[in-house]
Amino acid sequence: MRLVQIAGYLGSGKTTLIIALSRHLSEGGGKVAILVNDVGEIPVDGKVMEEYGLAVKDMGGGCICCQMAGSMRTTLRLLEKNLHPDLVLIEPTGIAVPGAIRNAAQLDSGKLPITFGPTVVLFDVTRMEKLLTYDTLKRLVATQVRDAELIALSKVDRATEEAMSQAAEAMRQINATAEVVRLSTRTGEGFPRLLQAIEEMEVTVS
Repeated sequence: MRLVQIAGYLGSGKTTLIIALSRHLSEGGGKVAILVNDVGEIPVDGKVMEEYGLAVKDMGGGCICCQMAGSMRTTLRLLEKNLHPDLVLIEPTGIAVPGAIRNAAQLDSGKLPITFGPTVVLFDVTRMEKLLTYDTLKRLVATQVRDAELIALSKVDRATEEAMSQAAEAMRQINATAEVVRLSTRTGEGFPRLLQAIEEMEVTVS
């Protein structure tokens, strides 16, 4: 059971990307499960995915990187017992810390056949100034980006070349080891590389 996080701040395009990834991977014969974490009273993201015919396990009511970590591990055990998925795509809430989620899942790695694919963090190029200016928000975004193996500059079809270059440089200053990919779910730019990384990139968790 391969775990891949699609993380990023609110509105970065996570749900749209997960829908596209899930449909493509499922059509290729893989069994994909989706674990959605929405802190609101109404689990909007999960409902959107279900409208596309995708099977979704929603964990609304708390953040899976903190107070719901135990529930996440229970959910992973149930997924393995009932569905035996090849891949679990995890969409944490936009304020979650990806490293904490991976650490929580790692506690079950000795009990379940879990492997870790890349943590993909989306960064919305169209809101670069806001995301990297306000202190509290900047700290959160930087924490998310530091936990990534792959950083996807999202919505690049709506950005200038200069903005994309500036965003890529800003991401490399925060995380010098992660791969940076330009992504547009509308045009398909970057999508093949993202698929390849999800299927092939192995991450060792210490």
